[in-house]
Amino acid sequence: MEFSGFDIVVIALVAFVVLVLVAGIKTVPQGYRYTVERFGRYTRTLDPGLNLIIPFIDRLGAKMNVMEQVLDVPTQEVITKDNASVSADAVAFYQILNPAQAAYQISNLENAIQNLTMTNIRSVMGSMDLDELLSNREVINERLLRVVDDAVGPWGIKVTRVEIKDIQPPRDLVESMGRQMKAEREKRAQVLEAEGSRNAQILRAEGAKQAAVLKAEGDREAAFREAEARERLAEAEAKATRVVSEAIAAGDVNAINYFVAQKYTEAMASIGTAPNSKIVLMPMEASSLIGSLAGIGAIAREVFGETPNAQKPPRVPAPPQPSANRTTPSVNPFNQPRTET
Repeated sequence: MEFSGFDIVVIALVAFVVLVLVAGIKTVPQGYRYTVERFGRYTRTLDPGLNLIIPFIDRLGAKMNVMEQVLDVPTQEVITKDNASVSADAVAFYQILNPAQAAYQISNLENAIQNLTMTNIRSVMGSMDLDELLSNREVINERLLRVVDDAVGPWGIKVTRVEIKDIQPPRDLVESMGRQMKAEREKRAQVLEAEGSRNAQILRAEGAKQAAVLKAEGDREAAFREAEARERLAEAEAKATRVVSEAIAAGDVNAINYFVAQKYTEAMASIGTAPNSKIVLMPMEASSLIGSLAGIGAIAREVFGETPNAQKPPRVPAPPQPSANRTTPSVNPFNQPRTET
């Protein structure tokens, strides 16, 4: 089959059109941005989807991933403010916001971010003491994020997060920190135990104080009641004495006999019930006590009206006389004058 000159021209024209279409139509996937260069100069950025460029004049430049990316920062040695050597590694998250700046303002973007993060880790962690370094990771992360993000801002990049993954102090330092923590906990336990003992002693002292106060109040109440009882007893005795005195003033001899006999009987009872008395010597005659009892009986009969036929109570027989060869005083419980023979 032979082609004429016209056919060849048509075929060439169709091939040229297909080539132009292929060169002018560009498809950008989601999450990416393509830069367009015209004669080597940046002109614009292609968004995701179908885009048209001028064939043979414009060409695609850098293909930038605008999704958030993770950059692993390798382990490095850091000297703290108190001259302690620790090993630390981190991880950084960044996102390209301006593809043109990220493509044309910095070369080897990931390496630049990695080295920038490493140097700032040394600067931030080196300005802190070891104890502060181990206990304030959030502060370290915040300071690293602020410093690194400010540094990569002109590159059209946003550092969203910088995290310290691990901090490893030397083994001997870890052991000394363990001993220090143990000593601190033991001291805290001793302080708590001492505080508990002090509080217990305070509570016991307060309890003893309250008990003493209550006992004193009880003793005061008992003393008050005892004094009141003694006062009433004294009043009763005074009243009895007044009644007897009135009876004596009225000339009632039986009242005198009753009063003397009562005291006499109480004295005899006290002598007989003494705990240190085994033998009781009676230096008075038994008939005196009998006479006293007879006087009491006579008074009772007069008071209760039990003297039939208005007979007077029998007289108390006189005590027996002592022998002629001995002189003994006779005690009359009814206040009769003593006689000696």
